[in-house]
Amino acid sequence: MMLNTQHGPDAPEQAKSDTATRRFFLRAGAAASGGLLLSLRLPFAGSEAEAAPASTSFTPNAFIRIQNDGQITLTMPYVEMGQGTYTSIPMLIAEELEVELRQVRLEHAPPDEKRYANPLLGVQATGNSNAIRGAWKPLRQAGATARTMLVTAAAKRWNVDPAACRAQSGAVIHTATGRRLAYGDLVADAAQLPVPENDPLKQPQDFKLIGTPAKRLDLPAKVNGTAVFGIDARPPGVKIATLAQSPVFGGRVKSVDDKAAKAVKGVRQIVRLDDAVAVVADHMGAAKKGLAALVIEWDEGPHAKLTTAAIAAELQQATLKPGAVAENIGNVEQAMADAATKVEATYQVPFLAHATMEPMNCTVHLRKDACEIWVGNQAVARAQAFAAKAAGLRPDQVVIHNHLIGGGFGRRLEADGVARAVEIAKQVNGPVKVVWTREEDIQHDMYRPMFFDRLTAGLDAQGRPIAWNNRFAGSSIIARWLPPGFNNGLDPDTTEGAIDLVYDLPNLHVEYVRVEPPGIPTAFWRSVGPSHNVFVTESFMDELAAAAKQDPVAYRLALLGKTPRARAVLALAAEKAGWGEKLPARTGRGVAIQNAFASYMALVAEVEVANDGTVRVRRVVCALDCGTVVNPDTVRAQVESGVMFGITALLYGEITLKDGRVEQGNFDSYQILRMNEAPRVEVHVVQNQEPPGGLGEAGTSLVVPAVTNAIFAATGTRLRKPPVDRSLLQQKQ
Repeated sequence: MMLNTQHGPDAPEQAKSDTATRRFFLRAGAAASGGLLLSLRLPFAGSEAEAAPASTSFTPNAFIRIQNDGQITLTMPYVEMGQGTYTSIPMLIAEELEVELRQVRLEHAPPDEKRYANPLLGVQATGNSNAIRGAWKPLRQAGATARTMLVTAAAKRWNVDPAACRAQSGAVIHTATGRRLAYGDLVADAAQLPVPENDPLKQPQDFKLIGTPAKRLDLPAKVNGTAVFGIDARPPGVKIATLAQSPVFGGRVKSVDDKAAKAVKGVRQIVRLDDAVAVVADHMGAAKKGLAALVIEWDEGPHAKLTTAAIAAELQQATLKPGAVAENIGNVEQAMADAATKVEATYQVPFLAHATMEPMNCTVHLRKDACEIWVGNQAVARAQAFAAKAAGLRPDQVVIHNHLIGGGFGRRLEADGVARAVEIAKQVNGPVKVVWTREEDIQHDMYRPMFFDRLTAGLDAQGRPIAWNNRFAGSSIIARWLPPGFNNGLDPDTTEGAIDLVYDLPNLHVEYVRVEPPGIPTAFWRSVGPSHNVFVTESFMDELAAAAKQDPVAYRLALLGKTPRARAVLALAAEKAGWGEKLPARTGRGVAIQNAFASYMALVAEVEVANDGTVRVRRVVCALDCGTVVNPDTVRAQVESGVMFGITALLYGEITLKDGRVEQGNFDSYQILRMNEAPRVEVHVVQNQEPPGGLGEAGTSLVVPAVTNAIFAATGTRLRKPPVDRSLLQQKQ
């Protein structure tokens, strides 16, 4: 989802950092309820001009209130879906403001693209592992500014030099006399002061919170069951609905026999739409029984014969023709002609579903001139716009209550479920909660796109790559989701991980061919562009090492001269993993490296392949340079989570179509990694003072090639098409 297109191995990180720290603006005043209100305007990527302050058009996109009782409230533009944002971002404010973390309270930002746009995306959305990256300096600066204003207010009260005072634990202390004033007693005075400029931020050696394993603020409520997710919404009088949508994308309802469904106890109503039927009932059990009793005849439309094989063939054919040039370095054609050896390979990645643990749901109460919605969504302003369009209302007539999210992975960046719920609510008198069954979710998801890659490399006499050519074809999510980001046939999300490689490659050429699968909706999936590209590039790099008959780690290290941070994490991962130590038969180690989401990461995976082809990932060793670590516990959790998510996709993840229908349904046919299959994950962090990088998605993209490279080391079989096909790995008797 990054819109920055600067090239060079360190360019994305630098650009993101610059974007977030370049210019932002603060204003202060009295809050309506009393106290000090700090408003921030954060410029988003590529729009510095828009961010310029003007006395009549200042539109803040973050708010911090310090009330008379000392309570500090942050209006949070991001959503919490397990990634720890609701702890790490308050840590930034608390650190500079010199308060305890528990004193910072959060409230969800309402939908407003202008006020609450993510500074790195330009829209109000949580994704792409960039919440901390966007907040790192601006929110610390806000905390530091508030601290200075409170200290100044206290100094004025005491008629002393502010330099003689210090902030500590939510109060200002006059060092010489020990006099103390709580922040709550100073906010009224502070609100009258001018906003100081360029207040110095704390130096890393002075951090008290940043870098410490702070306990998650959202955890107690999630453990004791009081946390409220979208599915927990229960407005008075709410009915429960579940639905069946056309099993073929693009199909329509032809006829419905609902006599048996209406006879089910608790069923109140059958709602018929053009391409779906919903059963409204007193509870989910009745709604499901009613749905099962429906007899629906479908007009399957133009995609009734669509198959995965046909889509794959179209993608493969598309890579035979030129695409849009995403990156071009040197002269690949000439270098290829001069090469001593050539290596060619094709790769394919499948459609993937999100399978969020919290079932997809949305509660709607639609009235004549207003609409109220309870949901958990990663892009709440987009959800509001979709709801308004479906309801025939203005956006300001739609109130969204956004909630904690029980798993997003990109699925809840979409608002199709919100619009669907509003369509159903149009025929229901009173509030209705629409809950998708697991089967309905898997078979009507918006999928991680399928891609086909065609690569060729030329090696010199020493086996070094002197030419690299990659042309790939697949869907563009940006072209649909954020059209201004799709330019000249290029999608910066789709190419991320295929360009700006960490390696010294003197001649490189990358092309992208946009091909949209007929009728199949595609969407962002955890790890976005790198989820596809890093598997391809790191697998192919491993193929080059094998062709050169060189050790995969040594081969990569020799190509990392221009990226010392990448070289450092690779060396550390290899050392911690015991790279080079002998392993039993059919056991192997594989390595992969990436710079994604402004974090450098290297992984070594250790796998065991049984004689029947079953793969067990025994151990994953991660070396990580994500810049300054805000919360070490969150860093570790994010890596572990991303690794498990990626292994799940590699071992089991594939959405296939037959006769236009998705063949997978519940977790029996779309399996997730089970607890007894989870490997040991070791995380080693390189300490430095660089700005923080993103981590929510990095482990997912990198673990896939690390494991397939380990499978190659264990068996000699190169897997170029996930998920793992055990038949290819069976040991011949």
